[in-house]
Amino acid sequence: MQNNLNLEGVEQQALKDYTEQAYLDYSMYVILDRALPQIGDGLKPVQRRIIYAMSELGLSASSKPKKSARTVGDVIGKFHPHGDSACYEAMVLMAQDFSYRYPIVIGQGNWGSTDDPKSFAAMRYTESRLAPYAKSLLQELGLGTVDWAPNFDGTLNEPVVLPARLPNLILNGTTGIAVGMSTDVPPHNLNEVASALVHLIDNPKATVTQLMKHIKGPDYPTGGELVSSAADIKEIYETGGGTLRLRASYKMEGTDIVVTSLPHQISGAKLQEQIATQMRAKKLPQVDDLRDESDHEEPTRLVISKKRGVDVEQLMSHLFSTTSLERTVRVNMNIIGLDGRPRMFNLLEMLKEWLKFRKQTVTNRLNHRLELVRDRLHILDGLLLAYLNIDEVIAIIREEDKPKPVLMKRFKLSDIQAEAILNLRLRNLAKLEEMKIRGEQNELNEEREVLEKTLGSAARLKTLIKKEIIEDAEAYGDDRRTLIVEREAAQALDETQLVASEPVTVVLSEAGYARAAKGHEIDPTTLNYRSGDSYLAAAQGRSNQLAMFIDSTGRVYSVMAGTLPSARGQGEPMSSRFKPPDGAAFCGAMIGADDQKYLLASDAGYGFVATLRDLVSRNKAGKSILRVPPGGKAVVPAPVPAGKECVIAAVSSIGRLLIFEMEELPELAKGKGNKLINIPGSKYKTGDEKMVAAAVVPEDGSLQVHTATRIMTIKWNDVDDYYGDRALRGSLLPKGWRKVERLIGFD
Repeated sequence: MQNNLNLEGVEQQALKDYTEQAYLDYSMYVILDRALPQIGDGLKPVQRRIIYAMSELGLSASSKPKKSARTVGDVIGKFHPHGDSACYEAMVLMAQDFSYRYPIVIGQGNWGSTDDPKSFAAMRYTESRLAPYAKSLLQELGLGTVDWAPNFDGTLNEPVVLPARLPNLILNGTTGIAVGMSTDVPPHNLNEVASALVHLIDNPKATVTQLMKHIKGPDYPTGGELVSSAADIKEIYETGGGTLRLRASYKMEGTDIVVTSLPHQISGAKLQEQIATQMRAKKLPQVDDLRDESDHEEPTRLVISKKRGVDVEQLMSHLFSTTSLERTVRVNMNIIGLDGRPRMFNLLEMLKEWLKFRKQTVTNRLNHRLELVRDRLHILDGLLLAYLNIDEVIAIIREEDKPKPVLMKRFKLSDIQAEAILNLRLRNLAKLEEMKIRGEQNELNEEREVLEKTLGSAARLKTLIKKEIIEDAEAYGDDRRTLIVEREAAQALDETQLVASEPVTVVLSEAGYARAAKGHEIDPTTLNYRSGDSYLAAAQGRSNQLAMFIDSTGRVYSVMAGTLPSARGQGEPMSSRFKPPDGAAFCGAMIGADDQKYLLASDAGYGFVATLRDLVSRNKAGKSILRVPPGGKAVVPAPVPAGKECVIAAVSSIGRLLIFEMEELPELAKGKGNKLINIPGSKYKTGDEKMVAAAVVPEDGSLQVHTATRIMTIKWNDVDDYYGDRALRGSLLPKGWRKVERLIGFD
């Protein structure tokens, strides 16, 4: 099929070149016309158009508010042909006193809350007007200060930038994401910024360090504390980027901790849920109760009731570390400069750039006013000449068909002067009018003289700019809300401090199911076990200690005892929490303080004494501690009583019991250990002799020998019958007691 298209005169372009240029154009549009603010008034286009449209609607701070839908309609219909919801959201943001340090809009109705900033009512319900602070942006708009440009359809003009009398960008801050770049400018205190500007005007060579004597740091609308170091803040102000740490403020009321302010953009409801989640998970035993007592008078009042004896500093440090009571905020002062190009500004460059804008704005305003004064003086000169020759002027007007050129020729008037004379009303021909003209001339001549002197003197211009900055700071300034307190980084409490310290008995079954029973009085053999399962081992400790389990390969696994299921149930399989090697079975449990010692041994008859702190492992795969020969397995570990002379008892599968001094066994962190009892020629075949249990017996204590059906107690005075050196064969137990399942040593 032939292509009969005639492409003569049609521009042809490679798709690659076209798409590159189209994307570049789109990117520049997003950067310059949507996402990044202009340094002059600190506003994005949609914000500027909202403020200008509201001023055109007469919605000043002293006027009656109008429906927000009316404003949004004007904005999108005249200046900003985009979505009404996005436009309204930008308007809401400028009205929220928890979002803007110095709100530009005053809203009536539901304009959102700190808990949910986007919970504002629809624009058909709310009303709004400009805030008093908006006057600093609009006050000089009609005074020839800024350039104007046609709106999107060319029917109206809109200001390219508002003639801000204050650096709104650094006062209210802003955030925005463009294509390939973003901006995050934090808000600041007006009094501090004004002081820094005055200092910079007087000292153009000032440094960031000198400016920081005036501007201590960002000042967020919701208060809180800025806890970053002075060095970090200085680095941000010198480079224009970095991160800051914000923290909530709190006070003590009796034994209660009362949070009075939150970091910027943090929801109290979300924070409350974070703390409550920890409480439900029993990871915050220091807290008794949590209440939200916020109201209209105290927008933030979160009450944390702590338990008696709890260290407040430790508790709050943990909450700062694990909840949104502390957060980091990014600073990235990427701004569109006066040259229309986006770039990174540091604090000094930003203030200097704005002062350039302010100087040009004031110069434009003075020139505009000087031009008006000169034009008025020119007209007044013509009017005065007419009054001095009023009879002749009247005669010319009455007699001439075209009096204007005759007047111009007779009295050497300009076209404007002659037009002004012809427009005079009869009532203004009174004798007193001459005196009024001369009085106005004198006033305007004085004003012209002042304007010319100011424009001709850099010092006078600086003085005027300083005076106006100070006046506006007095009108709109307030005290700092965010306290600057350098603090150490928050530390979360150790896991053992987050669980209530209660006595527990950790029970392990033959099938590897573990649970924790409250107290030490429970008899674990009487608990309910799954069908085919039975009791294997138990260990006594506290709920805020690590429970450790050893498997048949000699690997040890750790878990907080307080997180184990209750003994009212049948337990939880440890294989679901950990990842033991294939075919491995759990053989025993341990628990106690870090310095608690346990006897670890394999059924080959080798073992050593270990300290619990050396066995701790956070790894799901555990930690290899006891070296077990192939085909062998670990036996149930035995606790070593602290501070007492002890002996070790080991029993074999044929009923040979050996008791020897504990000093003969080494203390190791890991390994095979030394021989406890002599097991001759064991190859781990069915029927071979093995060591089945070991126990530690304190001086004057007793040893319980458990068979399947009976328990025999060997008192301290009777251990001599089985006493010997380590690694001997031991002595046979009485008949009927040789099928030993476990040994337990008692005080």
